[in-house]
Amino acid sequence: MTNDSDNAALAFLKMHGLGNDFVVIDARGRENPMTPALARAIGDRHFGIGFDQLALIRIEGDVTAVDYWNADGSLSDACGNATRCVARLMMAETGDSTVVLRTGRGDLICEDAGSDLIRVNMGQPQLDWQEIPLAQDIDTVALPIDGSPAATGMGNPHCSFFVDDAEAINLDELGPRIENHALFPERTNVQVVQVLDRSNLRVRVWERGVGHTLASGSSSCAVTVAAARKGLANRKVTVHLDGGDLEIDWREDGVWMTGPTMLVSSGTFSKEFLQAAG
Repeated sequence: MTNDSDNAALAFLKMHGLGNDFVVIDARGRENPMTPALARAIGDRHFGIGFDQLALIRIEGDVTAVDYWNADGSLSDACGNATRCVARLMMAETGDSTVVLRTGRGDLICEDAGSDLIRVNMGQPQLDWQEIPLAQDIDTVALPIDGSPAATGMGNPHCSFFVDDAEAINLDELGPRIENHALFPERTNVQVVQVLDRSNLRVRVWERGVGHTLASGSSSCAVTVAAARKGLANRKVTVHLDGGDLEIDWREDGVWMTGPTMLVSSGTFSKEFLQAAG
């Protein structure tokens, strides 16, 4: 990616991982342009470009860092699919087959997995109630919520419901209700999970600050961890999302996620839009 030397202009890429879509902005070599108001304006699918997350690339010391913005103008420490998209860009830029990206989740190792796939180690899951975080000290494998969902942290909080039929759940009702549940002081991502067999999970996702989304990398990691902790599935599974499949492998060194990315388009935000966005 390249930056426009005119600070009034702002270049971007539109990318997605299985329909989980992102605006990517390269802020290296310029002042960080992002604010909650600008993130909300860009994230509006009618008046802006629209995204599930915005990934802003910047330099932190001698490391490439990524900030993740939700469409409601809030920040998130983790976004697995966006991390894979940025990793693809950095590998294409450097010619290397591995890259380390600094995120709120920590320094994440990303690899070219071949066949146009990118793999990232999302780190160890957070299983303690304070790390997720929850509002009180309770069993994170079976929360005191109807359905006994599991809570998992992957740099962001997740609440995973295991159901007989994922398609039968009204996610647009369940999602916002659980996202804002009192047990989750920082809100939560919500998943409904149908165990097809010990190596395959059907998953639908409600994303915190976004809504119903076609795919989510951190959610896929979280449901894999939750299913293994409940004894319902293996630690290595295929997660079947609305937008496609991700391969998740909970290893000793962290939760590895492998999947495709797509570069859709590039463009520049107009000065008129940026001024209106404040």
